[in-house]
Amino acid sequence: MSVRRLQLVEEGSLAAEGALCLRIAVATQDMKGMNAHFGSARKFAVYEVTPTGSRFLEAVAFDAVADESGSHKVEGDDRIGPKVAALAGCNLLFVLAIGGPAAARVVGARIHPVKLSAPEPIESVIAKVQAMMTGNPPPWLRKVMEQHRARSMDFLDEED
Repeated sequence: MSVRRLQLVEEGSLAAEGALCLRIAVATQDMKGMNAHFGSARKFAVYEVTPTGSRFLEAVAFDAVADESGSHKVEGDDRIGPKVAALAGCNLLFVLAIGGPAAARVVGARIHPVKLSAPEPIESVIAKVQAMMTGNPPPWLRKVMEQHRARSMDFLDEED
């Protein structure tokens, strides 16, 4: 399976030093909405999201995808591994559906999969993430956010 990437060339990050910033991936067929299952997604749109802003980072495209039929792949044909590897560094993955083995590999890569019940525009997905980041986040998001906060070493005393 070949993977193609379109990345922004800008340097730097949207988040100020020490501010919370999550990297999210959205399964998409058209780069406009979250409208694909993990296995059948032709593309993933990757964004950097802070409580007050967002920025498109890259699009990851695949030439071979599943057909959502539920039939097993041909022996030796790994369609999950390249997708999980391409999403390395993401914190959240938004999909319409994801199978058990794929979800296990995504979670193993420290990416939290989030299934949404219906297709929606990417801007709406980003707005939901921002609303959760600024309010009282659900436990699963709180855990992801804590992993990306700078750890304070204030508890260490200076050596006498």
